[in-house]
Amino acid sequence: MTTARENSLVGCHHCNLIVAVGPDDIGLAPKIMCPRCSSVLHQRKPNSIARSWALLIAAVILYIPANTIPIMTVTSFGEGSPDTIMSGVIHLLEADQIPIAALVFFASIVVPIFKIVMISMILISVQFKSGWRAKDRTLIYRLTEVVGRWSMIDIFMISILVGLVKLGNIATIEVGFGAVAFAAVVVLTMFSATYFDPRLIWDHAQSNELMED
Repeated sequence: MTTARENSLVGCHHCNLIVAVGPDDIGLAPKIMCPRCSSVLHQRKPNSIARSWALLIAAVILYIPANTIPIMTVTSFGEGSPDTIMSGVIHLLEADQIPIAALVFFASIVVPIFKIVMISMILISVQFKSGWRAKDRTLIYRLTEVVGRWSMIDIFMISILVGLVKLGNIATIEVGFGAVAFAAVVVLTMFSATYFDPRLIWDHAQSNELMED
């Protein structure tokens, strides 16, 4: 089994065109450009691991205030209390809104933790040049990309409620800083996954003879 690199083929990161280049062309001046979109071609995304780690670490730092600082305050007839993500889930359970509570818990708690853990595992395995279960790690990466955006459900719900519930002294909803921090966590993890180059997973699979069929 030969790779695209061994056949002097490079995929454009922007338009996905496969371009045949000379084996010594990449990285030399003048830079090789994609004939379709004129983007600079790279065999691997530049500084992929460093960028992914930087964004992921920032997301981990912000995940703490995202879960400890209130994301919104609901005031009804002059009374109300701020809610964090977890307290909001508990209140939904107490109100017998089990499907909504499960959705919020999955989108706001489970998915961000899943993304952080999985991206960390993939980055560590690549840095240690592991060829272990390359296909499975690639599938995990693809799954991480797909499910990441669903964490925004909580933010969308808050945005809709803030826009709809404006009844003066009767009922109001105010957004807390926790919602801003949580939105930043979602965006940072999405960018962390985007900047990572999944082809790095396969770079050592053949040499270690651990590539899965």
